[in-house]
Amino acid sequence: MTLVTETAPLRRLFLLNRSVPDPTVYAEIAEIEQPWIDGLLAETTAQLDPVASRADWLELLAEQLRAEAADPGALGYLAHSASYEEFRAFVLEFAPDGLTEAQNFFPAIARVPIKAQLALMRVLIDEFGCGNLQQSHSYLYIKLLTELGLPTELDQVLEYTSEPTFAFLNSFYWLASRAPQPEYFLGALAYLEASIPAAFTLLADGCRRLGIQNGAYYSEHVHIDGFHMKELQTAIREYEVVHGLDATKVWIGARLLSQVLGAAVENAVERARSAVHAGH
Repeated sequence: MTLVTETAPLRRLFLLNRSVPDPTVYAEIAEIEQPWIDGLLAETTAQLDPVASRADWLELLAEQLRAEAADPGALGYLAHSASYEEFRAFVLEFAPDGLTEAQNFFPAIARVPIKAQLALMRVLIDEFGCGNLQQSHSYLYIKLLTELGLPTELDQVLEYTSEPTFAFLNSFYWLASRAPQPEYFLGALAYLEASIPAAFTLLADGCRRLGIQNGAYYSEHVHIDGFHMKELQTAIREYEVVHGLDATKVWIGARLLSQVLGAAVENAVERARSAVHAGH
């Protein structure tokens, strides 16, 4: 596996986001996060037209999902062509996500009205296995890492993870805690939950093809995230009832996350292929 040795401000930001937030920590978070996220937000916003309504947002989301299904890109490679070692390297790259799954969503709960809170909590309860360790998504990822002979502690895997993956992780800390309006978070998470069943079907297919036994991390998401997709639409609808809805911000959140996650996946597969080709 390939260690990441370049200067890594987004890795530093990830560690800061998980530390006790005293004034010094907040200042360093702002120093790293603001220019990075402001650039992403400005770039994403400039690419999009205003969205008039929640119905229009749903049409745009459906169109986005159709486009991704038609061109799965790097995920198609993992499903059909990746070697065992390449798939293993991909799993290691995303280990900080799998080992901390949904932990960065919680601050958003306090930012939305109660019926939207309940919809989000139903999603989060599933993420943590409804209190059953064996079904907790992070525990399923630990089992996958264990089968592949990879480290299972967060501090052990961070050195193998590159900046595009940390961008994906850090985006949700901003979306949940510091985005100026909750619509950005709701759109991002609604997109994520809607896109995962198709994406993780490909990863589950890759596990079966390669004889990986603990692919339940992926297949469980295929099963449960159709439900989560509906819950996020419920949360958005309930937010609209109480506060009104800026559907443009919902769409910006979705597109921002799509771009960050897409870049992370493409980078992870390219890194895996390069490392294996180089014999690392």
